[in-house]
Order: sequence, then structure tokens, then C-alpha cells
Amino acid sequence: MAKESMKAREVKRAKLVARYAAKRKALKEAGDYAGLAKLPKNASPVRLHNRCQLTGRPKGYMRQFGISRIQFREMASAGLLPGVKKASW
Repeated sequence: MAKESMKAREVKRAKLVARYAAKRKALKEAGDYAGLAKLPKNASPVRLHNRCQLTGRPKGYMRQFGISRIQFREMASAGLLPGVKKASW
């Protein structure tokens, strides 16, 4: 389970990226890299980190499902993910 402060930091970064997305796009199209450098560092989408939606775990993230590998395995074993058959794991 991730710390609440880490989850909150990711939410804050996501809001900042959304706020500056249009401005970043305009500066990139204009080729104004000095203007891009003046934007906040956390406004860059590269600084976002994928986290499990259920536990907040940053490692073993499966993009297709939006959850970590551990949660995927537990949900598949419980039959909560349709179309997933339990193989030898």
C-alpha cells in the first residue's frame, strides 16, 4: 500500500499537467524552448508515474487494466476479471 502523501503528490502532478497542457503544446509548436523551460517542472507529463488504482502500488503496473500485477492476480483468481483463465502461475 502506498503512502497517502505519495498518492496525493501524484494527483497534484496530474492536475498541474492538465492545467499546462495547452500552453505546453503551443510553446512546442512555436519552438519556444526557453518558454518551456520557464514552466513548472511537474507540468511535464513525463513526470507522472503510473500507480495501481486500488492500492497505489507503483511497481508491476499493468496499463491495460490500470492495476498492479498482484491485484490482477487476486482479481483473476476470484473471477472478477472476465475472459481471464487461470493458467499455471
